[in-house]
This record gives sequence, structure tokens and C-alpha cells, in this order.
Amino acid sequence: MSMQVLISAPQLLALSEDPHTVIFDCRFDLADPQAGREAYAQAHIPGAVYADLNRDLSDMSRAGHGRHPLPNPDQLRLFFQMHGVGERTRVVAYDAREGMFAARLWFLLQWLGHAGGCVLDGGYAAWTALGYKRSTALPLLTPSTGWLSEVNSAWILESNEVARLLARREIALIDARGAPRFRGEVEPIDPVAGHVPGALNRPFNDNLRPDGTFKSVAELRAEWSEIDASAADQTLAVMCGSGVTACHHLLARAHAGLPRAKLYADSWSGWIADPTRAVATSSL
Repeated sequence: MSMQVLISAPQLLALSEDPHTVIFDCRFDLADPQAGREAYAQAHIPGAVYADLNRDLSDMSRAGHGRHPLPNPDQLRLFFQMHGVGERTRVVAYDAREGMFAARLWFLLQWLGHAGGCVLDGGYAAWTALGYKRSTALPLLTPSTGWLSEVNSAWILESNEVARLLARREIALIDARGAPRFRGEVEPIDPVAGHVPGALNRPFNDNLRPDGTFKSVAELRAEWSEIDASAADQTLAVMCGSGVTACHHLLARAHAGLPRAKLYADSWSGWIADPTRAVATSSL
């Protein structure tokens, strides 16, 4: 099942009573990991279940793979099944506004071979701005039998592979972090500032309009096609601090109908886990 990757708040409202739609609230704050769950408890889109970036969408026990290592596929599939996601389920993910955490869930669902996911454009802010109903109730979801598919492991790059590809000039690596972090001027989260030598910077919010919704297909195609053209015959891959906001780039490209890029899942926090790896600063 293939479908649009972005959904508007009015479109979601029309689906809110659909038993074949499951909604996940992905609100999260990297500086306060409990804030998203607390916000969900205070109010959420009716029928939504909370998906925790640390607990549900990452396997924090995997050392050396950055701050948010990819989850175990079997455990992730079970998480989705327990919340009613089956082969023909439409899955809608949302976060507070920009889609950076919702895009992680969208990508992970695709990684597991389920093509029925989409992200609420503009997030919870878009829903509340229209005055739509909110709830504090926990949804009653019936577990599903899941779906049969292979994990799309070829979509993922790990640190040693990225290093080899960079050495051969066979990869175009796009870093989704903000420009000051990329240049190494500030680093609020990780112990080392800077970026992977040879990486290029496109902050994830370059995919967005000022109101937090995604730019048009035409705008995204124009902007990303320039990057694609400069990459020539190289492998295009995206990264960020821990493999989360990089998924925003993958979502933007899917929305624009552009070829799939690979995800450097360990990202910056995984790169610096090995102190022998080179670090670059400034934009050079």
C-alpha cells in the first residue's frame, strides 16, 4: 500500500473515526525527555497513542551507535502490532509542529516494510490552530497480526561504511543539523562540536515554511534537485545529531517525489564515539 506521506489537519479529522487508521503522538524534547509524554497526558489528538523516542523508537542499549540507535526490528514491529498496526492500516504520526520526531516514526515504519505511514503537516499546532477537539483519554486499540515483509537494511549506513565511502569520494553526505552546530560554533548536546569532514549542511527546517508546514513539492524539488545534481554518481545519504532529524530530509524527499537517500543512522553522535575519526569545523 502506497499513499501520500503528508496529511493535513482537515484530512486527519475526516479519518479520525476510521478503524483502519492508527495515530501516534511523537512529541518529544531532547532537553527534557519526559516533556512529550507529559504533554500527551495533558491533551492529544483523540485516539492517538504516545510513541516515545527513547523507549519505543530507539534501542538505547546499543553502544557506539549514537544517542538514538535504531530499534530492534522485531521489538519495533511488536510495538506497532500491539497498537493495532496491520498490513492495511493507515498510520499517522505527529509531533508538536515541524515533524522532526514524527518523521522518525514514519521512516521506521517504512524501514520495516510498511508503506502506509504519513505525517501530520504542521503537527499538533496545526490541529489546535483549527480548534479541533483534543482528548486526555487513552485509546483502546486492538492488537493486529502485523504484516509480512523484510527489513530494508540496505537503506541504512553505519559509521565505518560512511568513512570508507568518504575516503573514496563515493558519498554525498547531507547534515540536517542547524548551521552553528554544523560549523562547530555551538554544541548543546554532544561532547564534541563540528561535523563529518566532507559533509554538506542543509538544516532540516529548510524543508519548511515559517508556519512549520512543508514547502510545496515544486520548491522542495527545485532545492533538492540542486543537491542531487552536485552529488552526480555518488550515494546520497542524510545524517544529523543522532539519526532523528535526518529522517525529516527523507520525508521531504518522499513528499517531493525524489529518489530515496540513505540514512546514516549513527550520525554525528555515532561518528564521534570513535575518537580516532576526523572532525571538521567551519563550513569548509
